[in-house]
Amino acid sequence: MLDKVVIANRGEIALRILRACHALGIRTVAVHSTVDRNLKHVAMADESVCIGPAPSADSYLNMASLIAAAEVTDAQAIHPGYGFLSENADFAERVEQSGFIFIGPKPDTIRLMGDKVEAIRAMKEAGVPCVPGSGGPLDDDNATNIGIAREIGYPVIVKAAGGGGGRGMRVVHTEAHLANAIATTKQEAKAAFGNDMVYMEKFLENPRHIEIQVLADGQGNAIHLGERDCSMQRRHQKVVEEAPAPGITPEQRAAIGKVCVEACIRIDYRGAGTFEFLYEDGRFYFIEMNTRIQVEHPVTEMITGIDLVREQLMIAAGHKLSFTQDDIVLQGHAIECRINAEDPDTFMPSPGLIQHFHAPGGPGVRVDSHIYEGYRVPANYDSMIGKLIVHGADREQAICRMRVALSEMVVDGIRTNVALQQRILADIGFQQGGQNIHYLEKRLAERKDKAIGLG
Repeated sequence: MLDKVVIANRGEIALRILRACHALGIRTVAVHSTVDRNLKHVAMADESVCIGPAPSADSYLNMASLIAAAEVTDAQAIHPGYGFLSENADFAERVEQSGFIFIGPKPDTIRLMGDKVEAIRAMKEAGVPCVPGSGGPLDDDNATNIGIAREIGYPVIVKAAGGGGGRGMRVVHTEAHLANAIATTKQEAKAAFGNDMVYMEKFLENPRHIEIQVLADGQGNAIHLGERDCSMQRRHQKVVEEAPAPGITPEQRAAIGKVCVEACIRIDYRGAGTFEFLYEDGRFYFIEMNTRIQVEHPVTEMITGIDLVREQLMIAAGHKLSFTQDDIVLQGHAIECRINAEDPDTFMPSPGLIQHFHAPGGPGVRVDSHIYEGYRVPANYDSMIGKLIVHGADREQAICRMRVALSEMVVDGIRTNVALQQRILADIGFQQGGQNIHYLEKRLAERKDKAIGLG
């Protein structure tokens, strides 16, 4: 087993990793910026190292400082969590070249799946269903690009090969706007990702966002742990996630899961990963693979009983998977609500001092959060301050438990999106299940129109 791990992250995921390490008897090193010295996991870690000032570029994105923290504490491995450098192949490579274990996939795998064009090509070769598209990067030949778009059929979407998180994409409905959309996306991609390569796909108008969780040990063994529905989104950012996905049959789950497992073995995948799909008219279309632990991983843990972070640590220590696909049984239903420090109507961030905090409880209720009374939420990072997860015997019970849990949650001193989550859980469309990725945005727009006297 690993002896000591540097947790190269902050907030709730850093605390989540720390707890998994301590449960395995692994000592921990918490790194933190100057503004994060009062984080809960910093106090609970065996050691802590300040890695720089508040700006992420000078701390959590500073590769040299993170590796130095491992060196001065004699750690064996670095866990990147999610966000920051978790899917940075250069960081993974530097970690391994410095003699440490990167708790995640091999650098070449991260690099492959981080390039959306190459990832799609690799997945097609592995038999994973993909969205009809250009099959490679677009050049500056307008006539060729028009021909590709006509073959695909409008609307199409132009995407940055190095993009992610909903950035670097533009929907095109008519031929007249294609050339400008390609040029603009290339410019934005160059500025945001340092890579102006773009590609084109069919734009699915009313899909759901469904993803498959996988685990692979890099020694020829891989399994899937079912699917999650992450269709409740605002500006391409997930708000509510659940597992299993409403309406997906056991036969569909087994078929797409088998394809993902075979792809993992083909690319020699190592660790936890997620295949993300658009799902429309009963068909799955691969869009990308996240080569890290996901924010929404708890819903999968709740319905499978598998501790995903523990498995990451075990795999990094060289262990083979301790279970097979036949051992995985999905039980009940789980829902996760992301709790953000932001106004529930305007979505403006709301940093500040938490004066009172009460976490909900009861059967099937889990709270993953780093906040506490007296904690000051900084303005420097993502606004998510925790995740509320519930598990029930079925979806109806899970919704009921989540509504009760949300009503119990108290976070005074700052604004949070708890009220938004309550509206979502009370929404008839959400309760019916199976809504597409545009549903929440449309409901929010309708609410705004009514508030200003429209509609």
